[in-house]
Amino acid sequence: MNHENNSPDTHNPNFEESLKRLQEIVKTLENGDTTLDESMALFQEGTSLVKFCSEYIKNAEQKVTEIKKGEFGEPKEVPFEVDQ
Repeated sequence: MNHENNSPDTHNPNFEESLKRLQEIVKTLENGDTTLDESMALFQEGTSLVKFCSEYIKNAEQKVTEIKKGEFGEPKEVPFEVDQ
């Protein structure tokens, strides 16, 4: 997204760019120096960025595998599990 006028940009932002922009939006909204219309536009942009980042992380987690030893000592790929 082009952050100047909220129109789609010609390049696809990566995760880091999206996260940075989301942090900027949060800081701007927390300052409270924007009009209601500006705040609503920023909120909508932020919501889209949260969705993008969440989907990106979900896809990344699906790709991550952890290699463990199998029954006979051979490497075995198993799905990545997050310790909670």
